[in-house]
Amino acid sequence: MPKPFTREEFETPAGRKRAWRALMLGDHGFLRKIYNNTHEVAKGKLWRTYQPSPQDLKRWKDRGIKTVVNLRGDRPSGFLFLEEDACEKLGIDFVSFRAFSRDAPSKEILHGAQKLFNDITYPAIMHCKSGADRAGLMSVLYLFYNEGVPLDEAMEQLSFRYGHVKQGKTGVIDYAFQQYFDYAKANKKSLSSVTDFFEWVDHHYDPKATKESFLGSWWGNFLTEKVLRRE
Repeated sequence: MPKPFTREEFETPAGRKRAWRALMLGDHGFLRKIYNNTHEVAKGKLWRTYQPSPQDLKRWKDRGIKTVVNLRGDRPSGFLFLEEDACEKLGIDFVSFRAFSRDAPSKEILHGAQKLFNDITYPAIMHCKSGADRAGLMSVLYLFYNEGVPLDEAMEQLSFRYGHVKQGKTGVIDYAFQQYFDYAKANKKSLSSVTDFFEWVDHHYDPKATKESFLGSWWGNFLTEKVLRRE
């Protein structure tokens, strides 16, 4: 088992080489040179994408990006250290906000996303590993919270077009939103009302029970867990 990677090690020549190996090989960075899963969420304001390399971040800086939102959390890793270092050198705000691809979104994430979107400086990008699931979740929430897009329409951000597989364990995200759609229909609530949504989140939504009751298909689970190796 490899020893934990530290920021102190990253500052050494050997540590930087280890970080690049982690990004390009362990984190499948080489595949992103082939498949560019980058999409505009809100015109001129917000984009969703995959784990960026320092070169990617330089290109984003040249396009005027002011904030990078990392949806993978702050667990020490080569790709995290490279990203932090590049953002600091480029003068880009770097924010970590951990989301999950195979959990029903927690109440803290649903509320925290609203605060995040209100606090960051735009234009911005947000990314997870592949730009499929966590980036999709946050794109749905951004469009709903900040752009006034009805929640069912915003759900288009969670589709196979972006690499999101609803039939695998990552489909628990869709299943969680479906709980609200069912509640809204039964109680005549608006799919455009953030207030109605949070009333449901705070008083009716159970993320743990939602995850426990969700079952992906065998082939969907194989695809997300073994082939795509979602985090």
